[in-house]
Amino acid sequence: MRSLRTSMGAMAAAAAGCLVLLGAAAPAAADDSHDGFTMKDPRIIESSGLAASRAHPGVYWTHNDQDKGGALLYAVDGKTGETVATITMTGVGKPRDVEAVSVGSDGNLYVGDIGDNLGGTWSHVWIYKLPEPKQLRDQTVRATQYTVKYEDGARDAEALMVHPKTGRIYIADKKEEGGALYEGPAQMSASGVNVFKRLGKTGLWTTDGAFSPDGKQLALRGYLGGVSYAWKGEGKMPAREGRLSVPLQGQGESVSYTLDGTTLMYGTEGEQGEVEPVEVEGAGGTAGSGGGSSGPDAGDGGGAGLDGDFKVGALALAVVVAAFLGLKRVLRRR
Repeated sequence: MRSLRTSMGAMAAAAAGCLVLLGAAAPAAADDSHDGFTMKDPRIIESSGLAASRAHPGVYWTHNDQDKGGALLYAVDGKTGETVATITMTGVGKPRDVEAVSVGSDGNLYVGDIGDNLGGTWSHVWIYKLPEPKQLRDQTVRATQYTVKYEDGARDAEALMVHPKTGRIYIADKKEEGGALYEGPAQMSASGVNVFKRLGKTGLWTTDGAFSPDGKQLALRGYLGGVSYAWKGEGKMPAREGRLSVPLQGQGESVSYTLDGTTLMYGTEGEQGEVEPVEVEGAGGTAGSGGGSSGPDAGDGGGAGLDGDFKVGALALAVVVAAFLGLKRVLRRR
């Protein structure tokens, strides 16, 4: 596995060099008050989701795809990168592929056990809800488990977002062709099946997403880029605004807005995973208004290929990187 990770790192470095030659835009400069950090906990090697804590400003919640120790969440200090609390969830089954975490305005954490490395063969996936702890210490917290299905069949997904105003849950699946955004029921049921309805096409290989604190923007990221959307309300596909200035990372799998909406924090899997800040274009110190886009793009709500309007060379590199990432996941499950 270590040699495979080394090979993947080399691939990412090569991809970065090629993208520079192709004229890829550099990320916007980060604000000094929103510095990035390195996750120092040796247990965190597959950080696949990231969410800024509402109860503890400056702290970020993350998790591994899988943890041998159970259903775990880690609270990481955004200044030091140190883990300040480990939460063990009870009341749920054995997680299969935990890919996302989001913080709701209701004071709850929402965890998406929504990955499907077999390409969308599981009949259902799960979402776990638990109250965000008031004290940061190692503890056990009981969660509510929701069973989720999609109206158009099983999907592989890595992005789960809770709208900060309505509390409604959204999922974006991970698929280059036909990738879409899904909306959950107005009221989730812990006893029945919750069917998520398709809102529209993203066309992205989405690895995570986040709403701006004011709920006006939705950011969806992939391995080599992302798209900012203007939110249009429940039951409507958001309008594509432009590309996100996503930093080049070894295996970029997470994103979160800072609490003030001025910065997007991008995370990656791997040991000593880096979280890199990118200032949201047009944000003025309150809730984000620019979605972190690098400029407006023409087009409808759907994406335009992998991570939006990349040149042919970058697309080819994305396919190679995706192939290596897929191989890594298959080997990890054996």
